[in-house]
Formats: sequence, structure tokens, C-alpha cells
Amino acid sequence: MRAIALSLDRSPSTISREITRNGGLDRYRASRADKAAWDREHRPKSCKLALNTELNDAASIKLQLEWSPQQIAGWLKYTYPDDQEMQVSHETIYKTLFIQARGALKKELQQHLRSKRAIRRSVHSDKQQDKRGQIPDMVSISERPASAEDRALPGHWEGDLIAGSKNSYIATLVERHTRYVMLMKVADRKTETVINALIKHSRRLPDELYKSLTWDRGKELTDHKRFSLATDIKVYFCDPNSPWQRGSNENTNGLLRQYFPKGTDLSVHSQEHLDKNARRLNERPRQTLNFETPAERFNACVVSTV
Repeated sequence: MRAIALSLDRSPSTISREITRNGGLDRYRASRADKAAWDREHRPKSCKLALNTELNDAASIKLQLEWSPQQIAGWLKYTYPDDQEMQVSHETIYKTLFIQARGALKKELQQHLRSKRAIRRSVHSDKQQDKRGQIPDMVSISERPASAEDRALPGHWEGDLIAGSKNSYIATLVERHTRYVMLMKVADRKTETVINALIKHSRRLPDELYKSLTWDRGKELTDHKRFSLATDIKVYFCDPNSPWQRGSNENTNGLLRQYFPKGTDLSVHSQEHLDKNARRLNERPRQTLNFETPAERFNACVVSTV
């Protein structure tokens, strides 16, 4: 057995267990052992979440908080670094949700996943183009400081409007360094309305945490110069048809659709309700932050400015 183990680069105990498992020294036959190994490999296996009640409960609670399976898997690894029994891959969580024969996570938890489509939509699907006019005295994103580009320092924000039915809108802001989200209730998308809301919002933050704002070419920021004069915050505009230049904001807008679905009236939501949902996003761990939360990162920045 030691000679076989040496030639196969395995432990002698591994060879011993293999022989014992398949009839012992006198009755071991390689062909039968191979067939038995394949049979054991394809037998129905119990899901890890079904075997570990504590792990199942932890995943279920986080799903109800609208955490994604990837966030749950990362949080478990971050929280229990030395306990493999309290770690599970996001693929296992997905499979357990959608293959009910596994008998672990309840099917109702599917409703807490962000995407509720029956099928996936291609990233190449046609999107309606928004033909926008020119905004006077725009400053291109190419002139934005390098500290904003590489996310090295806090205080640089990306902004946009998400639209609902009946000409209703919500203004969304994301801080690039921490991915911290803030939402603002606006009555309409007129530039006077949006600029007034942005000016009011800017006074909620220390000057050190609001240095620049990057927006797309929506006409709601036509009066951007008034905003800059009132707040001393510089405004930069993306290139045409380049939403990726506001990647954090675009991603956040997609996440927000879980709470504010397309085609619904956004005007019915109070500012208190907007703050509540922003807080839920800010308290989710992010892979890009090594599974810290945006709230933790942003609060650390606030403390450092005091």
C-alpha cells in the first residue's frame, strides 16, 4: 500500500481506506471499486443548507433583508473565517432556492431576490434613446480630478433621476469612494426643482464629503451653474451615450428598482420612505468593499472630518 501511495502521490491511509471500503485485501477488485465510486458520486446528496440549521437560518434572514446570495456568501466568509460549516457558496444558495427538491430554503424567499424576471434579458437588447438638448457651459468628465476618477478620496458623487409613471421622479446620489446612497424626493424633473433639491441636500453633508457631482446630460441640470455658485460644488457631465462613466450610480439605480419598480407612481413615496430604503442598501455588504457596508465606510469618513 505504501508503494502504491508513493506512485500515486497519495497518503498511505487514503489507499488503505479505498481498499477497506471495497472488500479488503482479499476481495478488492479495481473495476468493481470504480463502478461503486461512480454510483456513490451520483447518489442524491443532502444540501449543506439542509444539514446545517444555523447556516440555513442565517441565509434565510439575510434573504428577507434583500441581500443577494453573493452578498450572503461573502458575509458568511467574512463573519466566520475559520468555520467552514458556516460558509456556503452563492451558487448553492441559488440552487437551493430554485430546486425545491433540496428541501432547504423556502420557495417564498425567491420573492426577495432583486430580479423577478422569468427569463434574463440580454445586455444587448435595444433601449429607447433619450434625445437630449445641449446644456450651456457644460464641464466634461474628462476634466474631473484624478482623485475622483480613481476613488482614492471621498466626496465625489454621481447623480441621476429614476422615473416612474405620471411623470414622477426620484433623485439618486452615490458617493464613489464608499458607494453610499442618498435619495431625494422631487416633484418633477424641471431644472429649478432638481437644483433646489440638490442645494438643500448638499447642506446635510460636511464640505469635505461633497466636492464634486457627476451627472448625465439630462436637462434637469441645465441650471447647474446656480448649484455650483450656491454650494461651491463642481459639476461634471458624462460623454453622450456613456452611462458606464457613472457606473456606481447606474448599478444603484438598478438595485433601487427592487423597491421602486418601473411603471409605478414614485410620487406616493415620502422622503422618510426613501431614507428607509437608502438605509437598507447602505447596510448591505459589498464585494467591492471587501464585504464591508457603505454605511461603515461612509461613517468612518464622517468621523475623520470631525
